[in-house]
Amino acid sequence: MAEASLPELGEDTKATPCSSVLELEELLREGKVSCSRVDEVWPNLFIGDAATANNRFELWKLGITHVLNAAHGGLYCQGGPDFYGSSVTYLGVPAHDLPDFDISAYFTSTADFIHRALSTPGAKVLVHCVVGVSRSATLVLAYLMLYQQLPLRQAVITVRQHRWVFPNRGFLRQLCQLDQQLYGAGRS
Repeated sequence: MAEASLPELGEDTKATPCSSVLELEELLREGKVSCSRVDEVWPNLFIGDAATANNRFELWKLGITHVLNAAHGGLYCQGGPDFYGSSVTYLGVPAHDLPDFDISAYFTSTADFIHRALSTPGAKVLVHCVVGVSRSATLVLAYLMLYQQLPLRQAVITVRQHRWVFPNRGFLRQLCQLDQQLYGAGRS
């Protein structure tokens, strides 16, 4: 049974980096199936879809102060400073949800953006793409790894407790590479 091999929150997952994309996909399949357009996956950090990001009233109700658009320039994700005005700090990443797209080039800059935002009292961050499953989830997982020191398995478990996410295989490979860099041989 697949569930028996899944690490739980209390288990020590820091010692072993992820071993394969297939292992991650199995872990992701066990996640919550969310029907929400937006979910808080870490304190004051939300993953959502383009419909939420394009609804200024909804953002105001959620208290969102920062928006990270992981599909900037796409057909459904045209947000920007002109759209949000001075009430929301915006960062757009022109990522494509394709396995061969190098989203890792944005891991550091987006993690820095999220970290600076969450270091501001009262700030709330929405990370979105079109559906809120692949690009946005990948960038949130990278943030949790880089700034919250969570190994990839633990980051996936943390996010999946609140939202169903499923980054494409290329993105999962890039997250595995980051995990190996952070937690591979010689690192504790």
